[in-house]
Amino acid sequence: MAGDLNLSNLKPAQARRDRKRVGRGLGSGKGRYSGRGIKGQKARAGSHAMRAGFEGGQMPLYMRTAKLRGNTSADAMPIGPFRTYTQPVNLRDLEARFDAGEEVTPESLKAKGLIRSIRKDVKLLGNGELTKTLSVTVHGASATAREKVEAAGGTLTLLREPKPRKPKNLKRRPEGRAPKETAPRQTEGEA
Repeated sequence: MAGDLNLSNLKPAQARRDRKRVGRGLGSGKGRYSGRGIKGQKARAGSHAMRAGFEGGQMPLYMRTAKLRGNTSADAMPIGPFRTYTQPVNLRDLEARFDAGEEVTPESLKAKGLIRSIRKDVKLLGNGELTKTLSVTVHGASATAREKVEAAGGTLTLLREPKPRKPKNLKRRPEGRAPKETAPRQTEGEA
């Protein structure tokens, strides 16, 4: 050993950092208000435990924006309780991984490593070209994907039929009630 360990050569592993001591007189640099400024909420004890998005009692941003935009709206599809998710598979992937005449199902897609889970819906997209005849069974498909599969001589079967979309923001008339017809106005000379 280079030298015996004793009190004369004992040193700490890291140099000691002096902690900031506030409220110890004006000459210390952190006296008087102790770095907290003058009055107000943040000058008080326990004031830094405010939750994210708190604006001092003012109506916060997430509450004053339009109510349709939040993640509780059915219109806000990718987020919130109404969110939906499908695993995309492109035609170019089917062209590369499947032979002509094979059957394409979510199970076979998982076996070939094109999707991660068979519990989530699979949607076929039309990127790439398809030259092989395949019988495809998936949950959903785009219009171009359907056209290309059928043009190549294959068949496309949907496991979940698409829901008919309701028109948005159209005031519908109650059934059975005809629109009001306005009678032609009579002028004084005609009577």
